[in-house]
Amino acid sequence: MAFDRRTFIGTTAATGAAVALAGATSTPAAAAGPQDAKAKGPRTYAFTVMGTTDLHGNVFNWDYFTDKEFDDKAHNDVGLAKISTLVEQVRAEKGRRNTLLIDAGDTIQGTQLSYYYAKVDPITARRGPVHPMAQAMNAIGYDAAALGNHEFNYGIPVLRKFEEQCDFPLLGANALDAKTLKPAFAPYSMHKLRTPCGRDVKVAVLGLTNPGIALWDKANVQGKMTFPGLEEQAAKYVPRLRSMGADVVIVSAHSGSSGTSSYGDQLPYVENAAALVAEQVPGIDAILVGHAHTEIPEYRVRNRATGKDVVLSEPLKWGQRLTLFDFELVWEKGRWSVAKVAAKVLNSNTVAEDAKITRLLSDEHRKVVAYVNQVIGTSTQAMSSAEGPVKDVPIIDLINHVQAETVKAALAGTQWAALPVLSQASCFSRTAAIPAGQVTIRDAAGLYPFENTMEARLLTGAQLKEYLEYSARYFVRTAPGDAVDPAKLTNAEAIPDYNYDAVYGLSYDIDIAQPTGSRISGLSFQGKAVDPAAQFVLAVNNYRASGGGNFPHVPQAKQLWSNSDEIRNTIIQWVKAKGTIDPAQFASVDWRLTRAGVPVF
Repeated sequence: MAFDRRTFIGTTAATGAAVALAGATSTPAAAAGPQDAKAKGPRTYAFTVMGTTDLHGNVFNWDYFTDKEFDDKAHNDVGLAKISTLVEQVRAEKGRRNTLLIDAGDTIQGTQLSYYYAKVDPITARRGPVHPMAQAMNAIGYDAAALGNHEFNYGIPVLRKFEEQCDFPLLGANALDAKTLKPAFAPYSMHKLRTPCGRDVKVAVLGLTNPGIALWDKANVQGKMTFPGLEEQAAKYVPRLRSMGADVVIVSAHSGSSGTSSYGDQLPYVENAAALVAEQVPGIDAILVGHAHTEIPEYRVRNRATGKDVVLSEPLKWGQRLTLFDFELVWEKGRWSVAKVAAKVLNSNTVAEDAKITRLLSDEHRKVVAYVNQVIGTSTQAMSSAEGPVKDVPIIDLINHVQAETVKAALAGTQWAALPVLSQASCFSRTAAIPAGQVTIRDAAGLYPFENTMEARLLTGAQLKEYLEYSARYFVRTAPGDAVDPAKLTNAEAIPDYNYDAVYGLSYDIDIAQPTGSRISGLSFQGKAVDPAAQFVLAVNNYRASGGGNFPHVPQAKQLWSNSDEIRNTIIQWVKAKGTIDPAQFASVDWRLTRAGVPVF
């Protein structure tokens, strides 16, 4: 459905009014407001825009897969409860009327908390619950949020219900109705900040989302929405916002800053286009960057037309950081103009969780903890993914075995039933584990932290060889005789773990002494060399099938079957049905790292 203009006008007007009203009831810090009208010199005004991104369903500083407080090597903390404390500190320092709070997307997917209220106790049910992320963000007082690509993972009805439950607009200037090509969501919001003298400051927030949605969530959006490039839509809206009287234009972009794409030429748009927007579109003062899961406190890009710097900042994912854009404005020639912009990030591990937020959602948290700790089966032995990036380990074989078995059953009785079924999987988490003894939902779900679904694609032996060669770029070239440190063998070219695929059902060596493109040797199926012309079925996740990672051949390959259920759920249901996980029934060492024919391990 196209976005209704009357609703949009009401939303943006209400948003601005809410900000102005909040400002009228708080006392600004002395340094935050403009100078008194009677004072000599120019009148100035300072305000701060706070930003988060890629929250991915994190409210509490809690890891539902390990069932304990979140921790990592850097001792980061996560969650909106921590962010809330930082936000209140900034508001106390600056004066609430002199602040805005925005987000750059990927909000309602990523934890078992968000999954539970999309699938187990869905917000779309009649008299259903209010999404925990909506409750928390409303309580904290967000002013606007851009749409992320993962907002579409659960389908448009869930997203629309979440939008309805939010007290702030969800923005997406490049999320268009497929039929009318009109905005499907509010493109922007306008906010008024009252100043002690002179005209109010009008701050426009333009929301841009990721064009990759058209591929990654094709099943949910095809024929319903279309997603043009960020630069194109920014060039359309920024002049419009300026003509509407915006003194400051901020872009909240669910798009990284690198100028690259993970899906190659599958779409004519750049996935990580935030810096390109800054460079190509005049009239933007700052960009809150999302999507890439990297930390960028401050990054300046010079606009080609104006020669002025645009300040970019990306806070670290999951609520680990809060970006602060500090603006200094001056009143001159009858208008406010931006004199200075600076950005920095605050670390959420420096503060305690806001009890207001943890109390608000304590019942939801307890429900989800009880859900993920349900026992669904047993395992004959413990399995770990710790060595998964460098060794063929049973826990990754388990994912692949479930996928291959599911596809074989789906193709039974079809013309493809006699073809051999292979499967691809990555080490999605180096901390995933299946214990010996009782296995819970969280154990099984921890193997697959993404909401990917499954497909079956038809490939030849030659195509599979090229697929594996591409995957093997992940390993750092290491000469025979050189010392081997497993921690330094992987992630060459900054390739993430989830973009290294092992293919189950084939046997092969990966010679890491060789250059990329010439590393796969001994490729065989059931003891025989793979015929380049032979046909195989590959069980593959929808991210890879739609071009994610830019792997060759799969996006163009014939689709034989697809499923709308998450692979994670498929694994959980498989464990429930089998009752017992026995690696002896599916685990084998089918690939290994070598150097000049000698195994590395």
